[in-house]
Amino acid sequence: MENTQTATSPAAAPAQPRATLTLTAQAVAQVKQIIRAQGFEGHYLSVRVVPAGCSGFGYDLNLVKDIRQGDLVWEQEGIQIATDEMSAQYLTGTEVDYVTGLHGSGFKFNNPNAKSSCGCGNSFSV
Repeated sequence: MENTQTATSPAAAPAQPRATLTLTAQAVAQVKQIIRAQGFEGHYLSVRVVPAGCSGFGYDLNLVKDIRQGDLVWEQEGIQIATDEMSAQYLTGTEVDYVTGLHGSGFKFNNPNAKSSCGCGNSFSV
């Protein structure tokens, strides 16, 4: 994850919507560990769907100080999560996990809206 910033202040966040996606206990623990280790207290976990890869869409996961006007924001176990409305339609029902395995560790998106994904798992189509 990287630290990026945009122009909107936290006060501009809309009322808390229903969660678009959820984090597993492992993902929550990892995000909190990254926040502590990198001094990102008060940052949002920004989750977006972006054009990427051979299947059309990919995920952009970052810790950001400020969110964009119109972003949807909700809280899970002390983590403020933000996404834009376009991404929300593709993320509804998604569970984000943190996994470790032979090929390394990282965040894994279990998205019920994805009809297919590329061989490397970095992009998906709907």
